[in-house]
Amino acid sequence: MRRVLAAGLAGLALAAATPALALPHAEAPAVTQHRMTVGGKPLAYTAEVGRIAIRDAETGEPRGWMGYIAYRVASAKPRPIAFVWNGGPGANSATLHFEVAGPKRGEAGGLVDNQETWLTDADLVFVDPIGTGFSRPTKAEYADGFYGTLGDVASVTEFVRAWRLQHGTEANPLYLIGESWGAGRAANVGYALLKRGVPVAGLGLISGGTGLSRLGEDGPVGPLKIVGFAATAFTLGKLSPDVGASSAAVEAAANRWARETYAPALARRDQLTPDEREQIAAGLSRFTGVPADKIDRKSLALTPRQFRTLLVPGKTLNTFDMRITEEPRAVSRDAILAYLRGELGYRTDLPYVGLEAQDDGYLPDGKPVPGVGARWDYATAKVTPEERQAAIAEAVRTGAGPPALGPPLPATAEAVALNPKLRVLVASGLYDSLANCAGADETARNLPAPLKSAMSFKCYPGGHMMYRDQPTRLKFSQDIRKLVSGGLP
Repeated sequence: MRRVLAAGLAGLALAAATPALALPHAEAPAVTQHRMTVGGKPLAYTAEVGRIAIRDAETGEPRGWMGYIAYRVASAKPRPIAFVWNGGPGANSATLHFEVAGPKRGEAGGLVDNQETWLTDADLVFVDPIGTGFSRPTKAEYADGFYGTLGDVASVTEFVRAWRLQHGTEANPLYLIGESWGAGRAANVGYALLKRGVPVAGLGLISGGTGLSRLGEDGPVGPLKIVGFAATAFTLGKLSPDVGASSAAVEAAANRWARETYAPALARRDQLTPDEREQIAAGLSRFTGVPADKIDRKSLALTPRQFRTLLVPGKTLNTFDMRITEEPRAVSRDAILAYLRGELGYRTDLPYVGLEAQDDGYLPDGKPVPGVGARWDYATAKVTPEERQAAIAEAVRTGAGPPALGPPLPATAEAVALNPKLRVLVASGLYDSLANCAGADETARNLPAPLKSAMSFKCYPGGHMMYRDQPTRLKFSQDIRKLVSGGLP
């Protein structure tokens, strides 16, 4: 009996010492040391590649592993730290990482030291959301929880929170920088973190709008989109010489016409006479290069998709850079993969999704894994199947961006309300069919005081990835470094 009692007491003691749930530790990251010279000055930094568990709040169970590549510079005081991602949705962070921001830049199929790296002014954490890069859900049934707007914002918010805690960077000024779909993610995550009491110093919104739900088509903002069309048509030699002798002159003339003639006409579109409709169609043709007989006299509108398909007969202009018809050049894929697994020492057999096919892995039924973008749920609230179908159809028709399903999530304006000292850089490319530089300028002029003091708008001569133009890359990187160093006006 004494032996049984002793065994029972020992068992109770062991049970008391053992947690009810043994939480798995985060995977050990790969850490390496590096040196480079930037602007004639040495820059020593630590690179870290790893994955952090995105845990269920109630159980602590990992629902996914979110990967990152981080670069940090030793400093006596906390350096700014920027979390950086691309968009898609369903894109890894390789484009920003290896084309403009990181310490290595793709060139001629290889990687070179990047003289414009943002690492000179801030530590950098490149984030690959679940389903991209090396990031994965822990179970197939958890995937859909990440592959949608709500789950995406929640998981990336949790990643930033967890990464900062695990690396002891709570005192470092925090910046969130995203491109395209990732720009909206940055604004949404910024608000979510501020709502939790996490201080956010700034947002970089690249080629993805302003994070302001009322940018919309109100007033002259929508009609001003033709200014970008006019600049593109001029660059491609599709405008009459009398429209303007330079791109700047053409943009100014198109801006005046859009404000003084086009926007007022659209405001009273239902009351226009047939002659007035012909005059507006003629003006739209004059400033965009699209033949007047291709312009619908009822709507008097020109969607980005229509402009891209009608300007040059037999060709379709690129969505991201309307100056070209081919796809933008690819990054240095093989060199990047060798760099991640070799120089940075992250020895994994997981495919880096986006540069490698996920189908390279194990397929138990032989069926390929659907891409994240194809599975994405854009809804921010419950919507009917009919509403979902209509929103997707409209997005396809216009080519103006992703479908709008449900109310916009709290973003830039709400974040500034929580932190009036927040600094926001909105960066756009003039030749990006998804952008509206002139409309953004109009928005800037009409912002209320708190937002006007917080936001800075920049339009660069380039496309969606404006940094692919070397002179633009220099100016754009300079503006980002001003943002993360607190010098952005």
